[in-house]
Amino acid sequence: MTAVETGSTGEEIAGGDVLAVAREQVLERGEGLTQEQVLAVLQLPTERLGEALALAHEVRMRWCGPEVEVEGIVSLKTGGCPEDCHFCSQSGLFDSPVRAAWLDKDRLVEAAKQTAKTGATEFCIVAAVRGPDAKLMEQVRAGIAAIRAEVDINVACSLGMLSQAQVDELAAMGVHRYNHNLETARSHFPEVVTTHSWEERWETLQMVRAAGMEVCCGGIVGMGETLEQRAEFAVQLAELEPDEVPLNFLIPNPGTPFAHLEVPQGADALMTVAAFRLALPRTVLRFAGGRELTLGDLGAEQGMLGGVNAIIVGNYLTNLGRPAEQDLDMLETLKMPIKALNDTL
Repeated sequence: MTAVETGSTGEEIAGGDVLAVAREQVLERGEGLTQEQVLAVLQLPTERLGEALALAHEVRMRWCGPEVEVEGIVSLKTGGCPEDCHFCSQSGLFDSPVRAAWLDKDRLVEAAKQTAKTGATEFCIVAAVRGPDAKLMEQVRAGIAAIRAEVDINVACSLGMLSQAQVDELAAMGVHRYNHNLETARSHFPEVVTTHSWEERWETLQMVRAAGMEVCCGGIVGMGETLEQRAEFAVQLAELEPDEVPLNFLIPNPGTPFAHLEVPQGADALMTVAAFRLALPRTVLRFAGGRELTLGDLGAEQGMLGGVNAIIVGNYLTNLGRPAEQDLDMLETLKMPIKALNDTL
C-alpha cells in the first residue's frame, strides 16, 4: 500500500492536521509522534511528501544537528545461518546463491582501514548466526584487538541473539555499539521469521543497553507489512529508545521466500523516512540497504534532506551498495559534515 493509494485520510487527526500537530509536538517540544499520528503521516497523499520531508529535516537539524555519521560494515561470517528470516539470502535453509564463508583477521583489519579512509567513524563486524559460539567470540576478540592496534575507529558488532555472559564479554572487549534489528512490527514478525521470536530479539537489546553499549536497532520496509504495522514498528522502536535506527528497504533476493515481493516505491519509502524521523526526533536515523534500488541518487538526496542523519557507505553484506566516494560527494554537495554523533547527542 502506498501513500497515493491511501488518499487523504491521513491528513486530519484528533487535534488538527497531522503535520501542523507534528510541528508543535515534535519540532518545538521534541516529543515523538504516537502510533496514530505516525499512521496519519504515512497516509498523507504524495503531493504533501515535500512538506513532510521538509518538516522532518527541520526536526533533524533542531534535535540532532547538521552532522552525518558514516559507517562501514563487513561480514566476518557469511551464509550458512540456521534461521529462516524470509528476506535474507544468508539463511542456510533457502536455495540462494550465497554460501558460507569466513573472513580472516588480516582482511578484517584491512576492511577497517579502508572504512576509516572514507571518514567513517564506525566499523561494524557482522556474522550470519543465530547467536555467537565460543569460536566466533574468540575471533571477534582477536579481530577487535587487531583493529584497535592499527585503526582509530569505533567498533560495533552484529552477532545475533546473545546470552548475558556474551553481552558482558562484548562490553569488556570495548564494543561501542551493538546492532540487532527487530526487523518489523511485533504483529508482523511471525510472517517474516519463524525460527525465533520478536521477544527474543527484544531481550538481547535490553541486555545490551543495561551493559552500557549503544543500541542499534532498525528494520526493513517493504516486507508485506501494512501501513498500520509500519506505524506500530516506529513506535515500538521509540519505546526501545535506540541510539541508532538503520532503515533498510527490501531487496527481493533470489531464492528467499520474499523474492516475489516488489521493491518499495520511492515516494512510499521517503514518506516512511519522514514518519520515522517524526517518531524518533533525537535518534540517529541511518540509510542502510536497498536505498539504491528504491530511491536512486535523487531519492537518496531527498532522504538526507528529509530526516536521515547517518549512512552506510560501500557494500552491504551480500548486496552491492553505491561506491563510498559517491555518497561522500553527495554529503559534500549537501554541505553535511561527517561527525561521530554519539559524541554530541
